[in-house]
Amino acid sequence: QVQLQESGPGLVKPSQTLSLTCTVSDGSITTNAYYWTWIRQPPGKGLEWIGYITSTDITYFSPSLKSRTSISRDTSNNQFSLQLSSVIPEDTAVYYCARVSNQFDAWGQGTLVTVSS
Repeated sequence: QVQLQESGPGLVKPSQTLSLTCTVSDGSITTNAYYWTWIRQPPGKGLEWIGYITSTDITYFSPSLKSRTSISRDTSNNQFSLQLSSVIPEDTAVYYCARVSNQFDAWGQGTLVTVSS
């Protein structure tokens, strides 16, 4: 059973870059047919899809976040990472990583990132 775990700072200052890493266990991020995905949920709001990276390093991002978002992979450590630049308080959310095929078949537990000075 694949497992995903998010890690990174819980507090980021406005205008800085939010960086999170998802470590994948019992499953390889080089496996075809999966979209390694980031999602977030702001307090009191619904889930928001951020973007994904594939096993061939194809990336796709939400249009509303595209200009500030990048996702990369580290195959040697079986990890993928999210960078969100120029953060604002509205980027405060629980951030999740997930493995997606034709459905969301594995999720991390989520990590709260607060944007505040």
